[in-house]
Amino acid sequence: MVRAVLQSSKSGVSLSNLQVEYKDLTGELIPYKQLGYATLDALLHSMPSVVKLDKGQSGEVMCHATTGNEMTHITKLAARQCTAKRTGRPQVVNCQMRVKPAAPLVLNAAAFMLLIFLAPSNLNENTTPAKPKLPHSAPYSPKLVQSRLKEVLNKHSNGLWVSKLPQLYREHYKQDLPNEALKDLEHWTHICTVKTSQITPHSAATPPTHDKSPFHHKKPQTQRSFATSKSSTPASPKDLPPDVKQKLGELLLKYSSGLWAHALPKLYQDTYKCKLPEFVLDHLTLLSDICTIDYPMPDNPKRAILYAKVVEDENRNQSGLAGSETKETVERRLSSQMVPPLVIPREEYPSVLVVEASDANSVILRYIGEGYSKVQEKLEDEMREFYGQDINKVALNSPLPGQLTAVRAEEEEEILRAQVCEVMADKVKVYYVDHGFSEVISKSKLFELHEKFYRLPFQATRCKLAGLESFSQEQAVLKRFESMATGKILLAEILERKEVPLMVLYDTSQDDDININAACMKALQDKSLESPLKVNSAYMNVNVTSVCSDGTIYCQVPSRGLTKLNGILEKTENYLHSQVTSELLVSRPFCGKNCLARYKGKWSRVEITNLHGSRVLDILFVDVGVQASVEVTELREIPPPLLCDLISTPAQALKCYLADLPVSVGSWTPDAVQWLRDTVLHCSDCSLKIAKVDEPKRLAHVYLFTSKNFHDTSCSLNQQLADSNLWNQQKDVFLSSRGPSKSLNAPTNPATIQTSNLSTDGQDKAPHTPKRMSSLLGSQSAPPGSPPEQLALPPLLELPEIGQNMDVFVTVVCHPGHFVLQPWQDMYKLVDLMGEMILHYNKMEEKPLKVEKNQVCAAKLENNWYRVLVKGVLTNGLVSVFQLDYGKHELVSCTQLRPLTQEFCQLPFQAITAQLAGLKPRQWSEEASIVFRNHVEKKPLVAQLESVQEASQPWDRKVVIYLVDTSQEERDIWLHDIMAEFTDEMSNTA
Repeated sequence: MVRAVLQSSKSGVSLSNLQVEYKDLTGELIPYKQLGYATLDALLHSMPSVVKLDKGQSGEVMCHATTGNEMTHITKLAARQCTAKRTGRPQVVNCQMRVKPAAPLVLNAAAFMLLIFLAPSNLNENTTPAKPKLPHSAPYSPKLVQSRLKEVLNKHSNGLWVSKLPQLYREHYKQDLPNEALKDLEHWTHICTVKTSQITPHSAATPPTHDKSPFHHKKPQTQRSFATSKSSTPASPKDLPPDVKQKLGELLLKYSSGLWAHALPKLYQDTYKCKLPEFVLDHLTLLSDICTIDYPMPDNPKRAILYAKVVEDENRNQSGLAGSETKETVERRLSSQMVPPLVIPREEYPSVLVVEASDANSVILRYIGEGYSKVQEKLEDEMREFYGQDINKVALNSPLPGQLTAVRAEEEEEILRAQVCEVMADKVKVYYVDHGFSEVISKSKLFELHEKFYRLPFQATRCKLAGLESFSQEQAVLKRFESMATGKILLAEILERKEVPLMVLYDTSQDDDININAACMKALQDKSLESPLKVNSAYMNVNVTSVCSDGTIYCQVPSRGLTKLNGILEKTENYLHSQVTSELLVSRPFCGKNCLARYKGKWSRVEITNLHGSRVLDILFVDVGVQASVEVTELREIPPPLLCDLISTPAQALKCYLADLPVSVGSWTPDAVQWLRDTVLHCSDCSLKIAKVDEPKRLAHVYLFTSKNFHDTSCSLNQQLADSNLWNQQKDVFLSSRGPSKSLNAPTNPATIQTSNLSTDGQDKAPHTPKRMSSLLGSQSAPPGSPPEQLALPPLLELPEIGQNMDVFVTVVCHPGHFVLQPWQDMYKLVDLMGEMILHYNKMEEKPLKVEKNQVCAAKLENNWYRVLVKGVLTNGLVSVFQLDYGKHELVSCTQLRPLTQEFCQLPFQAITAQLAGLKPRQWSEEASIVFRNHVEKKPLVAQLESVQEASQPWDRKVVIYLVDTSQEERDIWLHDIMAEFTDEMSNTA
């Protein structure tokens, strides 16, 4: 808010006048005392990332908006690489990568302007490329993990090593066991007992002992631990027909991240062409032997999430591979058996250096960062020093294929690890195991590899590119990949953690993130089938498919490509209608994936553009330019017989701007957008004339007509719009910032929610609306003048007893006297809630909401919907809101607010305002705030409740807590001790 005030004045604002201008914009004074500062000057000095203070010519203190660049970090990472065509020495590659702000814990969003932030937040941010705008991994569900562990442990009645659990969990459920679950394991005494020696299952006479440790996030002990199961007898279905149970099991196996129960009937009908028995949803316990049932919303059983139970194949690991191994692979295996295997990074988005790719299913790369390229550089420094002494240079005179060796690199003093591939007369072909390329060198450059250099895993590894499996050796794909990725440091999204992991690669060095996989897929398109773009060309029978809220329109013009596409889609429709199989369900969605979804009742091509967790995602109908938010169960894979034809046909939606308008794209008023939609979206006789073409962007500036009279531009819709008064900003948005409203009800004159075919971003919307959503929409409509529906706020968040502990995640930090946290235990419920909000609000178009201070509503920020409290309405159309589940303050356009429905008020607001216990109240310095922030922000910790300050509203409630970091093996770190020591040191040095 302060930044917004300062940015409106290029010459700055005087300190004496800042409060006046702040109040003019927000209706309130800057609350510096509430934030713990004695004076306004002290508050401003504590936030250098927002305001810069200096003295003007008259000697008066002036405040200027800071133009800092804390969000832009530059890193130069040097790494060796060699293309497939080179055999010379490795080349040093310097890549400059920008770093984007980190995403929130659950769902991605933009960098936030925080009212309570007092200083830069990411001072210790690393210098690896940042993850693109992708979904972050969600917190785990303890109930689900406990249920799955019980199944695993029931198969090992004599116990098993805890270290073996992650592997077994991954084999059973095709997912990684959450790290937090391992830490919580010893406290799940109703499931198993963890001991440091062999154990047996509990009997009724020997109840388990409870751990006295007060904190949950302990790492496993250094001794190897056993876990054993508590016996249980699951209920088995009695009334469910075997064929129905088998089909449901097949469906559940396709969705390893879970399937919403309400999606079962439609999914079952679409897949097997028959109805699911109606009683199944009312008796989900009948499915207990084929799935685990989780209830994130206890008040609504049909909102249950079902997770498949995977039966392990007992004989799966019995057959060996020795019979299929060649002599060469045996030699390589025996030579490298002393070298430990390379472990895939635990982080979801590691940085990688791409070396080369002769096959998209076997891309050679290296991981960049701590534990990988850093330790490799250290190893090579040690090798250079070791082999620099003549006494250690033991020549390898008789190399054998598969043998490991040390190699002196060409024209350098570098010593590299390599493996012998082929032995010739006086030369040898070696493969550099840490750099991923081969080279033919003289035998004189080979030395025996000392055993101490066997300890580091080979750093060169391989991956598969998701989505390109069927086109892995297409030259167009490999050529595009080489030009965009080879020799570059990229960001990798790991979809499957196998021996050869499945990945999506991103280039984050540009202004916009580039999905490398998607770009390579587009290399397969037949350019001759693109929509024609030629200046002064005119087209009749044009179908305007979408009008966006910024004025962009999408059209289909008659072309050879459109004719071919319609024929292929007709075959696709017939194919999917005739198939009775679950093979075409999309079980592994990712950004850039091409698949199918229904548009106006017909299967159409879509590209996944964003994921919200694992069950809700955003898609783009590429042939009509329409965006939508759907559940993953609504997607289908492209049938294999039609895959090549559909992939090779370019998108048929032609992106257009209307030419010669008085405003640019992005400045359209809602009235102008609505007029154009009403005029063209249902017109069957449109025509257009191309005025200008931006070929690199495939963008046409056009004149649009609703008749065939395209020779006279004065008859165009462009001219009608230019001559209209639709460009005046609408005045029906109510702005209020003067005092609180009398109640927290919905607004007194709510806009009627329209169940149209338009999305919230103004685009023509896929009309598919599930039954549950139709009922929701119907309940929201209200005739003009009807009284507002009372909005009952959620119940208060339950807190532990005084002195008890809870696992928390700290979302926002101002200083030790003011920060915000979330309870960790039920965070997965928030993920599910936000997924439901996305589906609900993105399927409707609403008029602007009457906005009042202290109103609880839903707000769209980036691609997500949040529950928010309106803190104030600015005179420039922006609204200050407080995220009730994340504790962040945001500025959002009033057009992005919607009424919060009662359905989304079941889960308590998750943000808890807190103060650190064990410290005397004081005015915290900037340095102390930064130290505290670096220790706790965006981290899972343990909180011990000291006291609760209740309030009339849940967002005013405050807790006083001790914070403890229990992630260290050797000791727990109490944050109040650290802050006390820091303030003492600062006092002594003052």
